Amino acid sequence: MIYLDNAATTRTKPPAVSRAVLEALSSYGNCGRGGHEGALSAARTIYETREKIAALLGCPRVDHVCFTQNSTQALNIAVSGLLGPGDHVISTDLEHNSVLRPLYRLREAGAAVDFVPADRQGRLDYGGFEALLRPETKAVVCTHASNLTGDTVDIDWVGRFAREHGLLFILDASQTAGVLPIDMAATGVSVVCFTGHKSLMGPQGTGGLCLREGLEIRPFAVGGTGVRSYLETQPAEYPTRLEAGTLNGHGLAGLNAALDFLNETGVDAIHAREDALARRFYGAVRDLPGVTVYGDFSAPVRAPIVTLNIGNFDSAEVSDELAERFDIATRPGAHCAPRLHRALGTEDQGAVRFSWSYFNTEAETDQAAEAVRILAREAEEA
Repeated sequence: MIYLDNAATTRTKPPAVSRAVLEALSSYGNCGRGGHEGALSAARTIYETREKIAALLGCPRVDHVCFTQNSTQALNIAVSGLLGPGDHVISTDLEHNSVLRPLYRLREAGAAVDFVPADRQGRLDYGGFEALLRPETKAVVCTHASNLTGDTVDIDWVGRFAREHGLLFILDASQTAGVLPIDMAATGVSVVCFTGHKSLMGPQGTGGLCLREGLEIRPFAVGGTGVRSYLETQPAEYPTRLEAGTLNGHGLAGLNAALDFLNETGVDAIHAREDALARRFYGAVRDLPGVTVYGDFSAPVRAPIVTLNIGNFDSAEVSDELAERFDIATRPGAHCAPRLHRALGTEDQGAVRFSWSYFNTEAETDQAAEAVRILAREAEEA
């Protein structure tokens, strides 16, 4: 199979990831639940993983890296724990439902939410942030890169905007952590939410949020922590404050190994390779008759995603043809990004997303482009 669905999850992982998970499965106890070697081994690895995430994302304190199951859980913790009734939030049309649904629920509870609109190519007008600003605006919540088009948001600009107006800045780095440089301290991000199973190349069931100092986040869940057991409330100290229950130590062992690969290879080198493959594919398909490609490819920095449609064919039908005839894995449909599909005019048709990882090849990329060419030609002849 030619696997080009890496924006959903990376399938090929560094070999050390699976080895680390298997070793953890057979040797780890429960972090923070004992002083025996099994519990201590888990605790050491989890702490090492916090250190590596903090260094990768520019988090100022290791204990302000809090682990979750995924970005969705992290975003729910950040939105529900920092915002409430009476607050106003600015977001964008580029958002995934992991941002949208927590914001819509917040709106139902009495907050106000506005969205900077995207144009027909998915581009944002940054003047829209200023236009939406209110006296009661408390936060900007936005993605670093669209999971639909691969277009990036200028987080340096958003960070300056947030600082100038005294706003919280909650960043969804689901598509960018591990493939684009992020320095939350330098950029002025309040919270970075990340997942382990995409560009970080770790196992599913891992993720988290990195917090700047001074944030007081209400816990989303409360329960067992292994410490301060006689308290009736969740301990106030991070990371325990946001980590009720047993952590996924086995998965975090795999994420720890994946971070070693990222550090050894270099985020810039990983991005350069993935970007070159995506742009190679784009160059081969952009001018094919009947093919429509979405997104701004004039931008110098993008996530490694190319999304397209062929004629008026339903995106699921095209994706099925790619899978059944050419053994190419892609993602059709709405991509959990309803506002951006409406902006692009693809709400009914959906779109077919191709997305690359470091382990894809030029040969695979060329085969995928040829498959699109064949399907486009057949569509023209039909």
